[in-house]
Amino acid sequence: MTSPEHHGRAEVVVDVAAIRHNVATLKRAVGEPRMMTVVKADGYGHGIVESARAAREGGADWLGVAVMEEALALRAAGDTGPILTWLTVPGERYEACLEAGVDVTAYTVAELDAIAMTARDIGVPARVQLKVDTGLSRGGSTLDLWPGLVEAAAAAEESGAVRVTGVWSHFACSDEPKHPANDEQEQAFLAALQTVEAVGIEPEVVHLANSAAALLRPSSRFDLVRCGIASYGLTPAPDEASSDDLGLVPAMTVRGRLALVKRVRAGSGVSYGHTYVTARDTTVGVVPMGYGDGVPRHASSRAEVLVAGLRRPVLGRVCMDQIVVDLGDDDVATGDEVVLVGDGRDGAPTAQDWADACGTISYEIVTRMGARQPGRMPRVHIDSDRTDDDREDTA
Repeated sequence: MTSPEHHGRAEVVVDVAAIRHNVATLKRAVGEPRMMTVVKADGYGHGIVESARAAREGGADWLGVAVMEEALALRAAGDTGPILTWLTVPGERYEACLEAGVDVTAYTVAELDAIAMTARDIGVPARVQLKVDTGLSRGGSTLDLWPGLVEAAAAAEESGAVRVTGVWSHFACSDEPKHPANDEQEQAFLAALQTVEAVGIEPEVVHLANSAAALLRPSSRFDLVRCGIASYGLTPAPDEASSDDLGLVPAMTVRGRLALVKRVRAGSGVSYGHTYVTARDTTVGVVPMGYGDGVPRHASSRAEVLVAGLRRPVLGRVCMDQIVVDLGDDDVATGDEVVLVGDGRDGAPTAQDWADACGTISYEIVTRMGARQPGRMPRVHIDSDRTDDDREDTA
């Protein structure tokens, strides 16, 4: 990613051209099935509105979000295409989403009844998708209760209160293609679809595959796939293929500038608890970013950053506002750029590198570092496909 020069203390730069490219690449990879780009959690830290626009430009047929507020934010920003939301609690109000033509998800008969009641009250048929739990043991109807939910949905559809637009489920282990749960879940899903067919429901879309399954398990694609992390350029199955292998380009760069550079002697304890002690005289740099900005504390003495073209280790504990890095004996100055997360093409650590260092997944790295931090780490959107690009500060 080619990013403009910056002069601030720290920032997150998101290249929407990368998101556009990734969505188009994923569409080519999966072929005929329609593409849902998942933009929940503020676009995995990349900005929900900007990510959604880029995804639509890349060919996304659907957008997926977790909560209704996210769907309504997309509508308020002008998105008029199909959107699915799937996470509510009892007592939430569906009026705004139904009026906006957003698809909502029902896990239970009680949830379906609440949606149908709202639809009757406002005189707008609800677009409802039914989710079945095929083995994740998270959201969705259990297999035992599935026939009852399907029958209730058929009755609600016949009454005119709802239109069943989709049936779906979610994999637990798709990033491990050989895991036996994948076959078991797919078979359970096929059986669940037979129950739907038996009552005469004809959904617009049937979907099971997330990013990893969309790329690695063609049999699970059905007529729509849901791609989240891959849309942002990060591999959904790091043990199977890298982002480069999949033709994906990481969209996020996290960078700052050295607040202080100084020499310290051998035997100097660094940061809280002196968990790191210098083995020799060295130069250290203070980076004005810490766990208050989404830098994982688990990165203490484990992760690396890029300074002056070289990877530099994080020394000692990550603090709330700062980290300390080892600059060795190199000629580095206060104010020089530090890249915490990049696309890896210039040697910068990637989100996957940080995930490996912290024992987590890249999803958590970008979502945390991309969280809005007013006054601390602005998020800037660029479009590297545009020669007349202007930085857009959206923090």
